[in-house]
Order: sequence, then structure tokens, then C-alpha cells
Amino acid sequence: MKSKLDIILLVGGTSTERYISKLSSKSIYNALNNLGHNVTLLDPAYGDNQPSEPEKFFDENDSGEISNSNYIKCFNRKEFDSADLVFIGLHGKWGEDGTVQAILDLKGIKYTGSKTLASAVTMDKILSKILFDEYKIPTPKWFSFRNSEMTLDDVVSKIETEIGYPAIIKPNDQGSTVGLSICRNKDDIKNALSLAKDYSEKVLVEEFIAGRELTVGIIGDVALPVLEIKPKHEIYDYECKYTSGMSEYIVPAEIPEDIANELKEISLQAFKALECEGYARIDFRLSIDNKFYLLEINTLPGMTSLSLVPKMAKAVGMSFEELIDKIIQLSL
Repeated sequence: MKSKLDIILLVGGTSTERYISKLSSKSIYNALNNLGHNVTLLDPAYGDNQPSEPEKFFDENDSGEISNSNYIKCFNRKEFDSADLVFIGLHGKWGEDGTVQAILDLKGIKYTGSKTLASAVTMDKILSKILFDEYKIPTPKWFSFRNSEMTLDDVVSKIETEIGYPAIIKPNDQGSTVGLSICRNKDDIKNALSLAKDYSEKVLVEEFIAGRELTVGIIGDVALPVLEIKPKHEIYDYECKYTSGMSEYIVPAEIPEDIANELKEISLQAFKALECEGYARIDFRLSIDNKFYLLEINTLPGMTSLSLVPKMAKAVGMSFEELIDKIIQLSL
């Protein structure tokens, strides 16, 4: 492998997690530069109208019009002709769902993270649930439907007979808890459905597991130490994820060793079952009676100053730059 690579870093995109992508990508950009690579920043949402200064890619305010239709223009740029690797710093739809991965596969360009099919499946929460059930991986009770398939009364009835309260209602293909609601009784369901439907054609309804928030990072074929998140809110929501001081992080998590080992084993099992590659983060809830339930797999986990995989890597003596270098090695 060349010591100095020509790397395209994809930043921004058009998903609801555009700003978070900018935060992640800024950290990745600094690490790539410190590692000595030649880095080209590209934001698919800008197409051919890319900012001329690196700082503009990371501004909270956009430098121009953003659009899904700009993606093809971006990926037809000449920079891709000589790139050794594309480092995907995107999050959410149009970045984490197999769209970008499929384009790069067609162009024959190597990239970081899981390949097209695994990315599409893990971003589709319903498909993930089906596979968890197939592989006997513990996950909260659930059901799903298209927006036009069930009335409000149908949803209320199904929750009360199959799930119980509290129940989680969320859109099928969003990250960072965007569009997610906790329903404590039937009066909460109407607004929760309306919110979820704003983001997706499909809705996932899930049993709420009271207990602790745990996560496991995967790097290659190694499971990192279990990390516990203690959010100020009842769940690890958008504000708790991206606001300094809104969550406490404990790594290694203060849980029995046998449970920690089992969580790491299940994480690797789920990672392989869904054919993930490179790196990922596996999120769990641990119930009051120490039963764990896998919630979802993130194939492009955050890389901000508050992000979890870097914290878990640090716990085993791996710096952020070493983590980025390892991801590059796995991708090549």
C-alpha cells in the first residue's frame, strides 16, 4: 500500500444528518491530513459547484444550493479517476443506505465501510429486524407497515395486543433517532405516526426496553469494549447525542464480564450475518433483569468529538488517527 494515498472525503450530503456529517468529516479530514494523505473534499449535494476553501465544507450554513439531483454530477467529476480510496463521511439516507456505495461499485472505486447490500439492509430497519429474527439475535418485539396500510385504530390495537406501552414509533430509514417518539399510551400515537410519516414511507413500531443504553464497536473482526451511555433524557436522542454535557459515557461499561463478552460475541455475529465490512457500531438496550436486545447496526458510525467508536477505540489504546488509518487499511 502506498504510504501517501489520494483520498476523496465525502462530506455533507442531503440527509437529515447533513450537519452531523460535517462534524464527523471535519475530524476525519484533520486525521487524514495528519496521516500525510492527499485529501480532496467533495459534497455530493453541491454537484459541480463545490466550495473552493476546505473550511466552507464544514460550515453550519451551506455554501450553495443542495439537491439530490447533484449527486450524479458530483460522482462524474474527474477527481474520482485518480482516487485510491473514497472515505465516506456521510450519514443517513443518500450516504449510508447503499446509494453512494452502488455508484462507487459501478465506478470500480474502493471505499470505506460496508458494501452496497449490507449498507442498504442495515439502513432499512425493517429488513434488519427480519434478519435478526432469522439469525435468532435478540431484538425488541416489533411490527411494521406502509403508511397507507394501517389506520390509527389498527396501530393502536396492534400495539395494545402485541407490543404494550411504552412503545417506540420511528421511520424505517432514518438515523440519529430522527422522527422517533416514545408512546406511553394511545393518546401519543397519532402525533408519533404523523412525525414518522414525515420521514419515511414505512413505519417501525417497537417494544420499549426499560434499562441501560449499551453499544459495541467493531473494527475488522474485533469487538471493542462495551460502552455504556447515560443520557440526560430517557433515551439517547438527537440532543443527547450531539450536545456536549447531555450524556455521560463509561467504557468499559460497568456490567458483569459474562454479559460484556456475550454482547461482543452477538455484535460480531450480527456484523457477519448482515455481511458488514470494515467497521460498524452495534446498539443495544440492557433490561433491568440483564437481558440484552439488539436495536440496530450503524455501518457509518459518527466520528465527531462526542462519537462512540473513537471512545471505544481509545479504551484499547488506539488514537483517533490510528483508528482512521486502520479503517483505511481494512478498506484497501
